[in-house]
Amino acid sequence: MKYKSLGNTGLYVSELTLGTMTFDQEGGSYSAIMGATGQELATKMVNLALDAGINIFDTANIYGSGESETMLGKALGDKRKNAIIATKLYNTMTTGPNDLGTSRLAIMREVEASLKRLGTDYIDLYQVHNFDITTPLEETLRALDDLVRQGKVRYIGLSNFSAWQIAKADGLAKLMGTEKFCSVQAYYSLVGRELEREIIPASMDLGLGTLIVSPLAAGFLSGKYTRNGETTGRRAIFEYPPVEKEQGYNIVDTLKEIADRKNASVAQISLAWLLHKPGVTSVLIGARKEEQLIDNLGAADIVLSEEEMKQLDEVSAIKPEYPQYLPLMQRGQNLFGSFDQ
Repeated sequence: MKYKSLGNTGLYVSELTLGTMTFDQEGGSYSAIMGATGQELATKMVNLALDAGINIFDTANIYGSGESETMLGKALGDKRKNAIIATKLYNTMTTGPNDLGTSRLAIMREVEASLKRLGTDYIDLYQVHNFDITTPLEETLRALDDLVRQGKVRYIGLSNFSAWQIAKADGLAKLMGTEKFCSVQAYYSLVGRELEREIIPASMDLGLGTLIVSPLAAGFLSGKYTRNGETTGRRAIFEYPPVEKEQGYNIVDTLKEIADRKNASVAQISLAWLLHKPGVTSVLIGARKEEQLIDNLGAADIVLSEEEMKQLDEVSAIKPEYPQYLPLMQRGQNLFGSFDQ
């Protein structure tokens, strides 16, 4: 397992993160879509991850209506000191007028609830799950800064922000002198490369780490979804994130060719491609079954050649949007030749 610093911090995280959205009890709020591990399997998965060198575990207050945090805390037990816990706030399980979002009131309430469920007195990485258009960003940043100063939170991150929102948050924190966000959590996969247009460049320019979610596009890149059809699995119930099917099947075909040559699974090659991409700090893997987790862990050992990366890049390429498709202009050049002529 390799480790990278999380943005411009001294915190080192494993290149794979264990996502715990499947940590729930049978019949729980997410179980119909995500499945439910139950506590015994959740604990086993946490131990497998730790043994493989994973040191960061991601959850959220909303996952399993809080059950995911509870089960993660129990699974870690006395191993808590060896783990980096990343959780999130914004969404809630209730519908009061002040429940949703990242107001000071909501932040202070949700952090206490998460600490209690996790069975810990501090959160390593506290992430804003969405951009709150109804709360001034200054209010959110000051409240998060207070949590860091109180020792309840060590680092802060954001999730599902657009590039301009990331830049605004970073600039405001510098202007105000508050704690800055150190990481971006966002969706990125071979069938979802939009992140490369703005968010990855913004993150790299500002020195933020990236935590990649849904790297297999909710199972589409596991290899079981083909032109012949697949009637089981999460995507049969809920097709999210969206996939352009024809290109997606071409990508899966290419993945299978490479996987066969390397005696690997399609899922492992999909994950390995992300681990080779610039700007990626850590990739979240999650599983409903023990064998899925074991297979995903194997991605850390796969090395893709330049030619294999080129194959995957080409088959999954997205069309550039304005202004990315404009010719690169540099000093001494114009569209018709050198300015010096």
